[in-house]
Amino acid sequence: MSIGHNSRLVAIVDDDESIQSALQDLIESDGLSAQRFGSAEQFLDSESQYEAACLIADVRLPGMSGLELQSKLKEQRRRLPIILITAHGDADLRIHAMREGAVEFLSKPFDDAVLLELVHTALRISSGVHAHFGVPIE
Repeated sequence: MSIGHNSRLVAIVDDDESIQSALQDLIESDGLSAQRFGSAEQFLDSESQYEAACLIADVRLPGMSGLELQSKLKEQRRRLPIILITAHGDADLRIHAMREGAVEFLSKPFDDAVLLELVHTALRISSGVHAHFGVPIE
């Protein structure tokens, strides 16, 4: 099992196949690699949990939710930057997600350019470089 990560692999967790496909196309159109999962459990059962440099996850999923996935990764001391997306968000959910370390909490529909910028921010975080200042994280 590889513990290193592919600095350009973006994992997508969403139970809607059309969203998965659209996000994968968007990510790959920007020169990055993407891998899709229909549930949090499917992601956790894969090697991609160790290889991904960024995770985009829907909040509402069958079984484990995106917020529960975020908590599980945090419990395992995984430092995988997460962008949470939802069609059912509210201020309290957003505050909770951000306090738990999410890069961002986006409401659907969202602007593709905004998501891509957030993915690049997450990749910089994953590589150990602070997104705003370009200095290594200590």
